[in-house]
Amino acid sequence: MPNVDSVTVADLAQNVRLTVLQGEDYLNRQITTSDICRPSLEFAGYFKHYPAMRIQLLGITETSFAKEVPADKRREYIERMCTPQTPCFVVSTDLPVMDELKTAAEKAHIPILGTPLTSSRILGNMTSYLVGRLAPRESLHGVLVDISGVGVLITGDSGVGKSETALELVRRGHRLVADDRVEVYARDEQTLVGAAPTILQHLMEIRGIGIIDVMTLYGSGAVLPQDTIDFIVHLEIWTPDSQFDRLGDQGDTQFIQDVAIPKVSVPVKTGRNLAIIIESAAMNFRAQTMGYDATKTFDENLNRLIQQNSERDRKEAEND
Repeated sequence: MPNVDSVTVADLAQNVRLTVLQGEDYLNRQITTSDICRPSLEFAGYFKHYPAMRIQLLGITETSFAKEVPADKRREYIERMCTPQTPCFVVSTDLPVMDELKTAAEKAHIPILGTPLTSSRILGNMTSYLVGRLAPRESLHGVLVDISGVGVLITGDSGVGKSETALELVRRGHRLVADDRVEVYARDEQTLVGAAPTILQHLMEIRGIGIIDVMTLYGSGAVLPQDTIDFIVHLEIWTPDSQFDRLGDQGDTQFIQDVAIPKVSVPVKTGRNLAIIIESAAMNFRAQTMGYDATKTFDENLNRLIQQNSERDRKEAEND
């Protein structure tokens, strides 16, 4: 089952670089949605669809409009905005906090955060952070390695050699993201991100050796905290009756959290250097995304050769 991370107002303030203006004792309030509200109709008294569970962002437009509202009404509306579900208020552009907001927020135990950034900038920063933290996550069995900028998820049955292959890729200069378990979430409709569970960060299990710390052995340049999953390589034990794509024209995809990821299956057989094969597969995938398709080039060359041979045979037949 996908799980959702939890975020507190303290996490938000630390990671988005917000200043706590008031309510330091209430920073443990939970944020449950990445959606952010810029209240406007609320200052006109319309609360029928007030999204109380969202962060309330106040910028120049909102505060200027609020100042036009009579003081008693402004106080009433701000008090109604301070609900038990409201995680915090964020004031942008280093604007002064309205006295009515200070009083109502303190009474409701809601923190107020501030930033010198404009509303648009801080809105984008908070949304980006919260989407990454609050997106539903699921755990996959596999190894995630960054190969020259391509996030490759290596999958296969237990014992097929995923970790050993990933270790060889690290020795060849590529970077480990996660071994054995990969926590994945969809950043958007087309982007899947993977990371290691906290307890497994930088660690690999190699049968016969045990647990090794990749960062300690190979340096900080050998690991990444997270990476997009661009490509899947599935390792399968080779058998005489196995059928594998030999020309690269049988494109396959795997859907993870409704995101389609290109996938290839690679046979595992004694004597095959899987690290080089996966590295080549990643480079070939990268070339395809840049517009070069080796299979298409082969087909074009083959058709050209057939056409040339046919033309030669025709001319020889005419001469005879």
